[in-house]
Amino acid sequence: MLSIDMDHLPVEVIGNILSHLKAARDIVIASTTCRKWRHAWRSNLQSLSFNYHEWPGYRDLANADLEILITETIFQTVGLQDLYIYMDDTQEFSVASVIAWLMYTRETLRKFHYNVRTSTRFNIIEKCVRHHKLEELVLAYNSISGVEPSYQKFPCLRLLVLSYVSVSALDLGLLLTVCPKIETFMLVSPDISMSDAQATMELSSSSLKHIYLDGVRLDKFTLEAGSLEKLHLKDCTLELFELIGKGSLRVLKIDDVNLLYFDIGESTANLEVVDVSNFTITGPKFCNMISRSAKLTRLKLWGVVFEDQVVDWETMPVCFPHLTHLSLNYDLRDNALCDLRGDDVLRGSLNVSHQFNNVVVLELGWTVINDLFTEWVAVLLARCPNLRRLVIHGVVSEAETHYECQILANFTSTIVRLMRKYMNVEVQFEYE
Repeated sequence: MLSIDMDHLPVEVIGNILSHLKAARDIVIASTTCRKWRHAWRSNLQSLSFNYHEWPGYRDLANADLEILITETIFQTVGLQDLYIYMDDTQEFSVASVIAWLMYTRETLRKFHYNVRTSTRFNIIEKCVRHHKLEELVLAYNSISGVEPSYQKFPCLRLLVLSYVSVSALDLGLLLTVCPKIETFMLVSPDISMSDAQATMELSSSSLKHIYLDGVRLDKFTLEAGSLEKLHLKDCTLELFELIGKGSLRVLKIDDVNLLYFDIGESTANLEVVDVSNFTITGPKFCNMISRSAKLTRLKLWGVVFEDQVVDWETMPVCFPHLTHLSLNYDLRDNALCDLRGDDVLRGSLNVSHQFNNVVVLELGWTVINDLFTEWVAVLLARCPNLRRLVIHGVVSEAETHYECQILANFTSTIVRLMRKYMNVEVQFEYE
């Protein structure tokens, strides 16, 4: 067995080892090994993390004592590149300490994650903008104001995450413009102030590839991003969402969103994944938009309610010839998008010549089970001749009536008989 004498390791290697530990408490303990390790901590440490998940003992310290501990630890380093500070949302730090940490690391810092409240409001962006090497900026529970594009720039920033921040629509738009290389932007539950009665947000970026919006409540959200590849909306309420792009979008995810109008223009041509869950929309365009996505390989429509819109099940296999994963749920009560039209269709009268020849995984589910669900499953199985796996999702409440239990029992028996025709298909049941 190869034996390594730790005393003979170069300080650069030791510094790299300590940086991979990342957690401040672990680094301090490891650095007590010998004088050389303490020297590596001070001169070669690149990454440092203060996270109450890594050590719950941070919660037991008074805020002032915790600030002193962090300050002393940071000030013993000389080339810190990554600084992560995550504390309980009940804790808060003084503005003076935060400014001191940022001023001390401004020549070297590349990643700054700061998720702590401050005792008084201050514009943290004004302090962060002095870090010209910054590539990742993750902020929570802070305020952003007075963005000045004329002299405030983040020339290297590629990732920006803002959670529970207070910001105006104007400043947020300006902030993206001063990040010429930004690729990923995440906005979670912001407190957005508006200059007029209408809650309108306009963002523009030529470099943005991934945007994630969570808990955004606005009248109108317009995004101009010619290079956008992934759009993810979650728990949002919007009257209008508009994407102005150049057809680069590959992944569209929508989860628990209410929309009146959704317009992504010509950005559907290169879509590969459409994942839609718990989606309510009243506008007429969505079905037509995704029907033009000929490169689609994964399609999920789960808990979707679209008014006055019907899927043309006869042409869907033609529209999506490369589809390999298909996920649909059946909800007769809400006349949801996933309902096939009419009992005749449910009883197997679909034109099986239009088949999903490339679908290998089929996921089907119900909100309220009924006798027609089994027939719906049978119809879709017949349209997937190369299927390898079938997953049945169901909702079973504790207060099931005798009638509902009987329906579930009959469904299970019917599925068992049906699957004897598809011995090469793996079947999986997942009940909630």
